[in-house]
Amino acid sequence: MFDQISDVLANLSFVDIFNLCVFLTFTICYTYQLFYVFVVLTRRAPRKVAAKNHRYAVLVAARNESAVIADLIHSIQVQNYPTELIDVFVIADNCTDDTADVARDAGAIVFPRHNENEIGKGYALDYGLQAIWQQYADRDYEAYFVFDADNVLDVNYFREMNATFDGGAEASTSYRNSKNFASNWISAGYGVWFLREAKFLNQARLTLNTSCAVSGTGFFIAADVLKRAGGWKWHLLTEDIEFSTSSIIDGMRIAYCPTAVLYDEQPTTFKDSWNQRYRWAKGFYQVFAHYAGGLVKGAVTNERGHRFACFDMLMTISPGMLLSIVSIVFNAIIVALALAGVMSTGFAITSSLSSIFFCLCNYVMVMFVFGVLTTFVEWDSIRATTAQKVRSMFTFPVFMLTYIPIALVALVGKASWKPIKHSISVDVAEYATSANKGALIDE
Repeated sequence: MFDQISDVLANLSFVDIFNLCVFLTFTICYTYQLFYVFVVLTRRAPRKVAAKNHRYAVLVAARNESAVIADLIHSIQVQNYPTELIDVFVIADNCTDDTADVARDAGAIVFPRHNENEIGKGYALDYGLQAIWQQYADRDYEAYFVFDADNVLDVNYFREMNATFDGGAEASTSYRNSKNFASNWISAGYGVWFLREAKFLNQARLTLNTSCAVSGTGFFIAADVLKRAGGWKWHLLTEDIEFSTSSIIDGMRIAYCPTAVLYDEQPTTFKDSWNQRYRWAKGFYQVFAHYAGGLVKGAVTNERGHRFACFDMLMTISPGMLLSIVSIVFNAIIVALALAGVMSTGFAITSSLSSIFFCLCNYVMVMFVFGVLTTFVEWDSIRATTAQKVRSMFTFPVFMLTYIPIALVALVGKASWKPIKHSISVDVAEYATSANKGALIDE
């Protein structure tokens, strides 16, 4: 058998061997996510019931969000949870509009912040934490929730997340849906991606009792965790992924609550989408550069139960997209050299062109399958018409293809936080039907 393998390899060109190595690397690293799909489709997510109601603080870092901040605060005030156990703190971060006044009038405690040097959500969250610890230390908050100003919460959100916290979770993320899935192909692309992340990544991790990851908004962190850290000390461009990575390395298991639903406003212009995803891509590179070594070590030497979590997080932050780009660029160079007469034509051109086609086609097909699977499984949760849902299955791979130039430019360019305008104001009553989300998950 080994002789046969040797004969096959001997007949392969350098180009073939390179492309085979790329394919095997992807297969080895990411096949386990297909098992995640099997887990979700065959096993129910565990649910918890709280024995006690806990006291929480909500942190909202808001910059010029006067159009939407009141909706979030209102959705918190009408929760099926004792309102006296929830305090909302808004960090009005370098605002030039009346966000602070709108938030204050809606019932939040507001901390205006003006700092032109330390820009970013992580710095704003740390400012808010320090202010709470100085001015409201007597309230003894047990955990801190983080939301974006454009979010709206299902009325049972805190009740469900409280059950997760009461069950012993030190941090937990939640089910992220979209306010404006139906706006256009860009917002639908985001919507499918976040639903896929919630259903086929975090729910599988929850079921398998491994660690999830917080992502952007809709999560809590226990007060003890933040106290030990001395505040919010994660300030890379993707501070949420940095927190998740460092916490997993330290042995924390981040939970997930599939019955706690929030709605998020997605960008609708390609410019805003490019800026946001460009920052995300750059932030993932930063996190990988800072924490990849710790994850590798944890995957090899960490205590039982955390090794896989470290490996899973390593695959999450690894620049897998770059491997695809390298493969495409490498084969394009081979084709160019062959056409220029530098190397033999014929087989080299055919092999490289087929590899480029296979790489792009494989990526599109995988994204299409995930888009279709996610849309059908989460059909009742998507706020769009049937035609819009079907159309999103075909536009999702296009949306994901646009990540290729974003990932490439982010590798060499500089990135900074840029504001994205939010303007979709909704009444929480419009989302009352999501109160049955928990039943939909278990049935």
